[in-house]
Amino acid sequence: MSDKVTHVGDADFDAAVLQSGEPVLVDFWAEWCGPCKMISPVLDELAETYGGKLKVAKGNVDENRATAIKYHVRATPLLLLCKDGQIQATQTGAVGKGKLRQTLDQA
Repeated sequence: MSDKVTHVGDADFDAAVLQSGEPVLVDFWAEWCGPCKMISPVLDELAETYGGKLKVAKGNVDENRATAIKYHVRATPLLLLCKDGQIQATQTGAVGKGKLRQTLDQA
């Protein structure tokens, strides 16, 4: 995992994501999730590419159930793009780097 990707949990989600001064792409994932493992290198690369303009954060749904419930995570991976405390875009399932870049650039 890239050192530019941070882990967030129930205790620090609001401070790390909703109160962030820059947009945050949150990956709700699980250890047992194959598609989550597939997109992890893509998220690492995006964290490097968009460094300084975007934070990438990961939240394990099994370890942080309150946050997963609050954001209605029903399938993993679930990606949320948050800006100024608001959800700007969502993406469920593993998608390619091109699709994620397009979503990020539009937001």
